[in-house]
Amino acid sequence: MAVQTFDFERPILELEDKIETFRNEPDDDPNAGKNLRRLEKELADLKTKVYSNLTPMQRVLLARHMMRPRSLDYIQTIFTDWVEIKGDRNFRDDPALVTGLARFDGKPVAIVGQQKGKDTNENVHRNFGMMHPEGYRKAMRLIRLAERFQLPVVILIDTPGAYPGIGAEERGQAEAIARNIMEMFTIRVPLIGAVIGEGASGGALGVGVVDYMMMFENSWYCVISPEGCAAILWRDAAMAPSAADALKLTATDLLELQVIDESLPEPLGGAHRDPKAAMETLRQALLRQLKRLSAKSVDKLLKERQAKYRAMGVYAE
Repeated sequence: MAVQTFDFERPILELEDKIETFRNEPDDDPNAGKNLRRLEKELADLKTKVYSNLTPMQRVLLARHMMRPRSLDYIQTIFTDWVEIKGDRNFRDDPALVTGLARFDGKPVAIVGQQKGKDTNENVHRNFGMMHPEGYRKAMRLIRLAERFQLPVVILIDTPGAYPGIGAEERGQAEAIARNIMEMFTIRVPLIGAVIGEGASGGALGVGVVDYMMMFENSWYCVISPEGCAAILWRDAAMAPSAADALKLTATDLLELQVIDESLPEPLGGAHRDPKAAMETLRQALLRQLKRLSAKSVDKLLKERQAKYRAMGVYAE
C-alpha cells in the first residue's frame, strides 16, 4: 500500500527517499558514513521544523490520515478480554460504531468507539465512521448497561459527522443525537472521552457528553468541518484553511477555551508514525482519569458534569 503523504510533508519524503537510496547503493567514499549522518540530522531537523509549526488545516489532514490508529486498534491493544455487543434492539447494528465490554488494568469497563476503515472497502462497510440513528441508540444501550453494572465508560471519538442520508433522517437522526446528549447528563458512572481523530458536529457530540474529555494534538473537534464552513460562508471549499483558523478546532485552542480537559501529545509526524507510542499515551491518561473519577461520589460526579457544560461559552468582555 502506498504511503499517504500531504503536500507539506513532501520535503520530508524526498529527503527520506534520498537517505534510503544512499544506504542501498554501494559507496567507496571514505566520507560516506559522515555524509549519511549529516543527511539523517538534516531529516530530523526538518521533521521538527515542519511538525512543530503545523497549521490547523494541516492538523485536520493528519487527523484524517488513512493509517491513523482507529478505535479497534486502541481497544485491541490497551484493553483485554474485549467482547463486542452489537445492535440497537430496534432496527439493526451500525458498523460505524463498536461497543462492548473489556478489562482495563484488570478492571471491567464499557467501551464506545466510532470506527473508520483503513481502506476503501472497510470504509464503505463502516460508512466512513458516520453513524446512523441506530448507532447512537446502540451507544446508549451500552452506556445504560454500564450504568446498571456500575462500570465506567470509555468513549473514543473519530467521525466526520453523523450520516446525513434520507434513511437516517427518516429513522430519527436528530432525535437520537439529542436524546443521547440529554441522557448522558444523568448517567451515574464515570464517562471519559478521547478524540482520536476527527470529532465533527453532532456526530461527535452525540456520544461526547463526558466527565473528562481529552484529545490527541493532531485531532480536531468542532461543530463543522473546515470545508463545510468554507462552503457556507464563502461558497468556496478552497477557503477551508481560513475556516480552520477561525473555527478554533485544535486541541491547543479547545484547551484554552476549556472545551476539553487535556491535550495528548503524539509521536512526531502523527499517531500513524508510531501507533504503539500513541496507544501508550492514551493508556496512561485513562489510568490517571479513571482512578480519579472512580473515587468520586455519584452526586458529585453528576453535579460537576452538568457544571462543566454550563460553563462552556461563558466569557467576559
